[in-house]
Amino acid sequence: MAGLLKRRKRHTAEIPTASMADVAFLLLIFFLAVTTIDVDQGILMQLPPKLEDEAQPPPVEERNLLKVYLNGQGQLLVEDAPFSVGDLREEVKKHVLNRGQLPNYSESPNQAVVSIKTERGTRYDAYIAVLDEVWMAYREMWDAEARARGYAHYDAFRATYGSENEIHAAIRPNISIAEPDAIDADDSGGS
Repeated sequence: MAGLLKRRKRHTAEIPTASMADVAFLLLIFFLAVTTIDVDQGILMQLPPKLEDEAQPPPVEERNLLKVYLNGQGQLLVEDAPFSVGDLREEVKKHVLNRGQLPNYSESPNQAVVSIKTERGTRYDAYIAVLDEVWMAYREMWDAEARARGYAHYDAFRATYGSENEIHAAIRPNISIAEPDAIDADDSGGS
């Protein structure tokens, strides 16, 4: 009887993993192929044409220049006076649309220049906030001019006449982005 009751050896269940590496590799290739990676585009600005080697930049009267300065601590100065970023838009509109009425503001919209200058070490988000306010001032001036001509807003006028239209030509955005002052090694504060 002892021979009749043989014990069978139990086999444990196994999961075949031979093709698991192939599946993982195919999934990796799939996800690499379909994943999109956002690329920062930066600030889109049209640069002026390059001047000839011997040509001097055109002169700008002091009256037509609105000086905007952003220091390294994020403090804004307009014409050397402390200013808030929230009030900058109205100041730019007042300067550009002055048409020679007030002596400290521009003579005409096309002669008005907004000069933005920063210090090295200025936070990028503070710079962008100032630049956005200047561009929004121009956008609001274009919008008001389009409304005065009977359009709902500037985009409706622009859809009819294109991006280079008479409103854009009458109130051209003259924005000067000045480079930060270079710091000399002698002026670094060391003895």
